[in-house]
Amino acid sequence: MRRYLVVAHQTLGSPELLEAMRQQLDQGPCAFHLVVPEYHGGPGLTWTESQVRAEAARHLEEARLSFTAQGLAVTGEVGDASPVDAVVNVLRRHGRKAYAGVIVSTLPHSVSKWLRLDAPARIQRNTGMPVIHVIGHPVDA
Repeated sequence: MRRYLVVAHQTLGSPELLEAMRQQLDQGPCAFHLVVPEYHGGPGLTWTESQVRAEAARHLEEARLSFTAQGLAVTGEVGDASPVDAVVNVLRRHGRKAYAGVIVSTLPHSVSKWLRLDAPARIQRNTGMPVIHVIGHPVDA
């Protein structure tokens, strides 16, 4: 069974990401491993590492339950704040052969920090894996 690594945070619950995952499922059985990078840009002037990690874990669990309810096989984890490092760390543990590709979900170009960092292209260069880039929109909790 094919398995895809999915990296997202603010767009984790977006319909665009769900559609990209369903497109892969339409091509045959597959499963998804979500990696939710820690996000240090939330509301408020101060934050702690434990707050950031807990928020990412909450987003992950909400998305995992939602995707599972939609019939998708999903596992997940909280990752490094850098989406590139988060993906590389998972691949170091599981091996590149564990995944058919990486789905990267970002905000639109005008507001995406990940796109300013060229994250989808950097993930492709650093891993040599196929990368599907999805532009999603944040979903209010």
